[in-house]
Amino acid sequence: MLIRNATLADGRTRDVRVRGETIDVVGDDLTADDERVVDATDKLLLPGAIEAHVHFRQPGYGHKETWASGSRSAAAGGVTTVVDQPNTDPPTVDGDAFDEKVDLAGESIVDFGINGGVTADWDPDELLDRPLFALGEVFLADSTGDMGIDADLFEDALVAASERDVTVTVHAEDASLFDDSLHPERERDVGTGVGDPRAASPEPDADDADAWSAFRPAAAEIAAVERACEVAREHDATIHIAHTSTPEGIDIASDAGMTTEVTPHHLFLSRDDLDELGTHGRMNPPLRSEKRREQVYERVVDGTVDMIATDHAPHTREEKDASIWDAPSGVPGVETMLPLLLAEARDGDLSYERVRDLVAATPADVFDLPKKGRVAAGNDADLVLVDTDETREISGTDLHSNCEWTPFEEFEGVFPEWTMVRGTVVYDSAEDTFWDQQGENVR
Repeated sequence: MLIRNATLADGRTRDVRVRGETIDVVGDDLTADDERVVDATDKLLLPGAIEAHVHFRQPGYGHKETWASGSRSAAAGGVTTVVDQPNTDPPTVDGDAFDEKVDLAGESIVDFGINGGVTADWDPDELLDRPLFALGEVFLADSTGDMGIDADLFEDALVAASERDVTVTVHAEDASLFDDSLHPERERDVGTGVGDPRAASPEPDADDADAWSAFRPAAAEIAAVERACEVAREHDATIHIAHTSTPEGIDIASDAGMTTEVTPHHLFLSRDDLDELGTHGRMNPPLRSEKRREQVYERVVDGTVDMIATDHAPHTREEKDASIWDAPSGVPGVETMLPLLLAEARDGDLSYERVRDLVAATPADVFDLPKKGRVAAGNDADLVLVDTDETREISGTDLHSNCEWTPFEEFEGVFPEWTMVRGTVVYDSAEDTFWDQQGENVR
């Protein structure tokens, strides 16, 4: 394929030739040579997004999402590489579980990495012998799958991973600082050392959707990020902090030389939205105040935040339609991440270069993917073509995840015209059609 007159994220207009799985040439006035020619005049050509944090739910929870449905959703949103987290059933904590997940991931139409998890029953020797993308997310507090671990096990896992040069990603919340006085089934135990976690939080009704944000306060994340960074420095290790939801946590990690990701829901939603979202807005870490959301956004714009990742965690509507204490935590997001960011860039709130760096170039650097993340000769031909003049209102029923809902209902998004993975177009929006990487139609 020869893509003519494409506008790159930095504003340059270039021709891009794809041969086989790679980008052959990026140049000017390239001559067509018995190949398909695509006129990309006035359109944006981006490297495919690298989504470093998804939960595609298999094995164990295929009614929520599968590798087939999740990867289609990814491709339709311009994501060409996904990284799946370990809290499935069984959890990915030993060699057999890793191998089982690899087999299931064969249904994916986008490239993938698989993270290994840490529990009291994990097998580090066996697991770390597998081609892990990273170790983590290592849960410092329970979330979906009840994989929270104590401080000693975290330190052991960090040492084991560092010896094998494996990146560690961390879900940073300190459960001792959860406000148990708000939870109907837990005894009060707010912990010590960080002050009263309720100090900046309004007191919600126990059954109000906002109660989850008050129960798992910002102080719990801030303390956990600080401690995780301290342990990493003690062992001369580097960690990546997942789904950072507080400006304080971002600053602590950045000052310590660690990397962070922020989710679209923590970037665009706050506790002010919970009246409308209800239990569909329950996630871990929870939504924060509007002031904190604005401060997180500032750090995304100024470069303090390293990347955007969605923590795509789908549940069915029926599962989410429960009390705030019984509904599962998590929201879908893999298909709407890039469209939301492109809409922000179209409106002038972010640059297209910053969007490229947040979702592609920096994840490629942080996770050592040298052939991904940039439109450059010799790189994998993971490409996304976008008409930035075309926006559409996001609707959960138009998306491709099994759960068929979104916390971003009625937001504006800029969606891809087509998405290519290593030289094969895997999604074309014109007919809402998908192909696998062998070119076989899968829908």
